[in-house]
Amino acid sequence: MKSFDGYPKSDAGSGSYRQYSYDLIPTNKRVTMRLAGSDPCQDELKRTGTGDVEAFISKRTVEEERTDAPVAVRLFSDSRMTGVVGYIPRGLEAVALEAVARLENAGRQSRIPCTVVETRQGYRVDLLIGLTRKLS
Repeated sequence: MKSFDGYPKSDAGSGSYRQYSYDLIPTNKRVTMRLAGSDPCQDELKRTGTGDVEAFISKRTVEEERTDAPVAVRLFSDSRMTGVVGYIPRGLEAVALEAVARLENAGRQSRIPCTVVETRQGYRVDLLIGLTRKLS
């Protein structure tokens, strides 16, 4: 069975707006978002290995906004950037981009903490969005 954005159900990602307040701030530090579209990226994720890394989400170009292109995510691991390892689940793009904006406004690097986990379906990336909740 495929999800509404074309990914298999096991690779559709996860997250919910119910985990965020009105201004897209996570309600607690345990809020996570699992990336979609990671099946084709298994080799890259295997090279990265499981554990804590940082996710890099580039700002969307005008062309990407116009065509509603998916938001690609890359990882920083051991001071090297990987290729694309997944995409922000459809509908949650604003949440992820707001987290990046919070990091930038706090004067920090615009990398979201994340972890690579191994599941029965393969490697997946969980963005630790809740850790961007309160920045000082």
